[in-house]
Amino acid sequence: MSTQLKEKINISVDTIQNLSEVDLADLCNITEQAINAGGGFGWLRVPTREILNQYWKRITDDGLNNLIVGRLNGVIAGTLQLSYEAPNIESRKNIAQIKRHFVAPWARGYGLAKSMIDFSEVKAKEENIKSIQLSVRETQEAAIQLFSNKDYKVWGENPSYAFINGSFIKGIYFYKNL
Repeated sequence: MSTQLKEKINISVDTIQNLSEVDLADLCNITEQAINAGGGFGWLRVPTREILNQYWKRITDDGLNNLIVGRLNGVIAGTLQLSYEAPNIESRKNIAQIKRHFVAPWARGYGLAKSMIDFSEVKAKEENIKSIQLSVRETQEAAIQLFSNKDYKVWGENPSYAFINGSFIKGIYFYKNL
């Protein structure tokens, strides 16, 4: 007789303002994994660990970006940046952007991406944001489906959004009024 144990999966989402060494290592690890899987928010090749460390430290130091992380059993497994305009851009002070949203390949399928979006929307409403905008490469089919299912509306496309392996990739632009 064999017994299968089901591991309990605990999902949590929070905002990081001060990076611990463990969180920084988690962020760098999942970034490398996502880039290797083709979804590293713009990077096509894995940069050095020094560059990744600098990138994540800069994001948490920037008052215009909220670093939202999703954790599986306490380990950072995905991120999303909820970004605002500089204070002098008054006409867009109530509009935020979702940027660099990804989940590590090993953590996909648990609802973490959706949980980070839900958390971002609540945070945005608390900060008097009226609309969230974002863009996605057409090749990121799961992300397109996810945002469509979360009632984000397509408002436009850019046929020359990204240039990868000698070819242009179309980008799709979404918004959701809160």
